[in-house]
Amino acid sequence: MTIRDLLALRRPTLSYELFPPRTPAAESTLEETMRLLTATRPDFISITYGASGSTQSTSRAVVRGLAEHHVVPPLAHLTCVGQSRAELTRVIEDYLAEGVRDFLALRGDPPQGQSDWRPHPEGLLYASDLVTLLREVAGAHGIRDLSIGVTAFPAQHAQEGARGLGLEVLEAKVRAGADFAITQVFYEVEQYARLVEDAAARGLDLPIVPEVMPLVSSRRAHRAEELTEVATPSALLAELEAAPDADAARAVGVAHAAALSRGLVDAGAPGIHIITFNQSAAALALVDAIGLART
Repeated sequence: MTIRDLLALRRPTLSYELFPPRTPAAESTLEETMRLLTATRPDFISITYGASGSTQSTSRAVVRGLAEHHVVPPLAHLTCVGQSRAELTRVIEDYLAEGVRDFLALRGDPPQGQSDWRPHPEGLLYASDLVTLLREVAGAHGIRDLSIGVTAFPAQHAQEGARGLGLEVLEAKVRAGADFAITQVFYEVEQYARLVEDAAARGLDLPIVPEVMPLVSSRRAHRAEELTEVATPSALLAELEAAPDADAARAVGVAHAAALSRGLVDAGAPGIHIITFNQSAAALALVDAIGLART
């Protein structure tokens, strides 16, 4: 069953985001994290993909492990950055040969040290182009049961000047063949609800799964803000900074993420996608708080 099929069941899904390990120690941590997270019986786990394909081999290894052992359906991230159309085609074909049927198509961020977005000279310009390529490659191999996700941006949608452009971009992805969307990080239920409402008014009725990030320290909050350009709520940041120790800070972050998640489910969100940073404690505490685990 693909992620598209799971979302069609219209019950709240549970999913996690992991990133590929870069060291043997990180690989060991990831294995233990995956063991603990899979015990909650998530609907899928997404595996990120580094800028310019910098984690291509390790990302594929994690996805392959999930696909081969049929533990949890993997959602393979793909980006346009630093790769030609031919290279992307080979990556897609390799994934398809390994049984992967769920993809998250991203334009991707510029490599570290590069301030602006520049496509590969023989590459793709937009995420919608990558959606089209995924459909073309799968079709050429007789594969029809492909499930493709894209990104949506509630926090940016809340900015009046960016609203129309964001909807146009999302519409282009849907027209190219996207089945569902996963949001970037945000911290207000109203931002998500407004995005879903405006997308529906434009005829875009695809499921939009909110991404939730439990912020377990002020350091992580500042880093998340740098990466996403989405401001951490000042009240949450103050609570994290005032926490006397790491356990207390994690409890603050989980409580905020749980309140946000419950509000999102009440607002009709089709599921919750949890950023884990390859650590299980906050993710498991959040799942327990919102009652999405299926034991």
